[in-house]
Amino acid sequence: MSNRTAGNRRRNAGREAVENRGLLNIRGSRSFEFCDSNKIPNRFTAWQYAENKDAEFAENKAFFATENPRNGADRPGEYSRNLSMFAKSSLKMEGMAGALLEPQSTNLRKIVHVDMDAFYASVEQRDDPALRGKPVVVAWKGKRSVVCAASYEARKFGVHSAMPAVTAERLCPQAIFVPPDFVRYKAVSRAVREIFQRHTDLIEPLSLDEAYLDVTRNKTGLPTATKVAIAIRCQIREELSLTASAGVAPNKFLAKIASDWRKPNGLFVIQPKDLESFLPPLEVGRIPGVGKVTESRLKQMGIVTVGDLRGFDLALLEARFGRYGARLYRLARGIDENPVTPNRPTKSISAEDTFEQDIPLAETEAVIRRLAEKVWSASRRETRVARTVVLKLKTKEFAIRTRSLTPPVPPASCEELTAIALSLRDRVDLGPEQLYRLVGVGLGNFRDPMESSVAIFDAASPEALVE
Repeated sequence: MSNRTAGNRRRNAGREAVENRGLLNIRGSRSFEFCDSNKIPNRFTAWQYAENKDAEFAENKAFFATENPRNGADRPGEYSRNLSMFAKSSLKMEGMAGALLEPQSTNLRKIVHVDMDAFYASVEQRDDPALRGKPVVVAWKGKRSVVCAASYEARKFGVHSAMPAVTAERLCPQAIFVPPDFVRYKAVSRAVREIFQRHTDLIEPLSLDEAYLDVTRNKTGLPTATKVAIAIRCQIREELSLTASAGVAPNKFLAKIASDWRKPNGLFVIQPKDLESFLPPLEVGRIPGVGKVTESRLKQMGIVTVGDLRGFDLALLEARFGRYGARLYRLARGIDENPVTPNRPTKSISAEDTFEQDIPLAETEAVIRRLAEKVWSASRRETRVARTVVLKLKTKEFAIRTRSLTPPVPPASCEELTAIALSLRDRVDLGPEQLYRLVGVGLGNFRDPMESSVAIFDAASPEALVE
């Protein structure tokens, strides 16, 4: 190995990878992935390239492990099988060795966004072999239930999270409905977090199934962020029997886009040098935070792609979208300076409930009291003080009415929280005939105890619409 030229290494990388039996696991016919996480550090000598399922940016990379190559003589049958499978993988090795290389500048951040694949549904399929390969919908079955998660088998029929369960049942009559088990999902999420912590302490969870990691300086000594992402995905697969997709990029915005690029069970890397070719063709709806309403407003301005967005100056975007316009201006240029924030302070705590049947406002008191107790109990685990109380109502027509109040003194007991929530209900005047399908209670505007005496909102305007 030491006398070979770089060219010889590249030409022989595939053979050497196969000869390291036990290091590779084939996923379909498109790519190999590492299985032995203990042998990952500093043992990569060539790129592997796989066809992109969308025929875009085919240079998605992985590495081949090449330590301790064997000639296969001791296990010729295994060697032949591996070699045959390798030949079928349609790897594109030649002419790509320089593509999407890891940045060498020490000034660049290295951010990984990890997103578990169909997390809740995948946990259910993992724990119940009878569910594997079948369309699984995690939801309580009923008129008012919504889908918490859907397996990829169910997604082929158009089922997705947040969809009414009755709609999911109509789209996929053969779907298997499984009631959610959040205690189990949280336990698995903690196990995933423990894997992250082997590599970095800079972890910013976004939910139970996704997180940002800053691996500019990682704890395992891996030289590139891509190798860290490969190691993490391998460990999740080996230890938890689940798959995760990952995106690697110089900032959080790009990393999140990248993690979605090769889902499920994929890895994609965006380098600074690729921004000018990668970003402009993207639809603006791919920008995290651009929902249907914002996308519709942008289209009314003639903005369909990120390239179109770049054509609008900062002043105009700020005039149309306020502070978010300035962020859109920066994101269109691949600029996102937001750091990965571990132990991110709680912004709000809320609980809501959907009724079996629509009810008038006057009949919501019992539910509001129960939700207030739940929220107050959860808030006791916080060291910071919540200043704002929020009440959310959804009409039978799915219109949302949200009211909030920031009293001069934060609520000091569950009784005070409940009283404020009920008083906010009195400020919703849609008539006695209006029926409601959902109610929610929340606490927000958390501050350190020393700041609790500082009024955040104008006392003369205590009621505000909460987005």
